[in-house]
Amino acid sequence: MNYRAYLVESGKRMLHSGLTVETWGNLSIRDPESGLAYLTPSAMPYDTLTEEDIVVMRVEDGTVVEGHRKPTVEVGMHLGIFRARPEINAIVHTHPIYSQVFAVLHRPIPPVIDEAAQALGGTVYPAEYALPGTPELAQNAIRALGSTNACLLANHGAVCVGKTMDQAFRVCTVLEMTARIYQMALAVGEPHVLPDDLVAYMKDFAENHYGQDKH
Repeated sequence: MNYRAYLVESGKRMLHSGLTVETWGNLSIRDPESGLAYLTPSAMPYDTLTEEDIVVMRVEDGTVVEGHRKPTVEVGMHLGIFRARPEINAIVHTHPIYSQVFAVLHRPIPPVIDEAAQALGGTVYPAEYALPGTPELAQNAIRALGSTNACLLANHGAVCVGKTMDQAFRVCTVLEMTARIYQMALAVGEPHVLPDDLVAYMKDFAENHYGQDKH
């Protein structure tokens, strides 16, 4: 796979999906065979990115292997998540409106719909606030993410992960949909949260049994 080209197209996908604005947000993808991470550069418009703008780094020590641009300011968070979650190969950090409502409230988004249980894997927690690009933010995000597929960055945005970039984007979409539904439900009454045992069942079902059999 041409990871550089794929990441360039993924940046455009994030921008035009309404998940961020301008140059905010960032993405990365890991090649599980080489142990290299491909990251978007810092503060460059996604519509004009080229393959040469992508920064390639070693996950284990953060050494730059290829690329002349500065990587995203959240490089520590991306590499830290890859180290903490070896099954994860794609990370999308977004600034979506409805998810950010809960990020500024420092309030979790529970699994109130089946899609959230399946894609998010449980309650999405806000990480304790830290300044952007700091080691503290990276550590707080890893802690808040835990074993789920998304977390909120307090007063900042959201982080979504997946085994593939398509899965990470699915998490982004479901998180924003869940945040919007949860916000609307709170305005009407008290939402019913799905219990942990059903969430665990649906997460396993979505990961291991949903869709066509692979032969």
